[in-house]
Amino acid sequence: MSESVYKVIELVGVSGESWDRAAAVAVERAGKSLKDLRIAEVVKQDILIEDGKPALYRVKVKVSFKYHDDE
Repeated sequence: MSESVYKVIELVGVSGESWDRAAAVAVERAGKSLKDLRIAEVVKQDILIEDGKPALYRVKVKVSFKYHDDE
């Protein structure tokens, strides 16, 4: 088994559609600048309410990616 190290960061994704879409937005955006994404864990969900209706779905996700030393 090879040894490896992973870094974990927190991101907040936002969508007017759903929590699922908000999480996907966060992961998709992270994937544009980070290599070797591994796991995304939803740690918090909330909704911004306007006029008694859901306006924005927000999720906080912890995303892990493989840590690469400068070689």
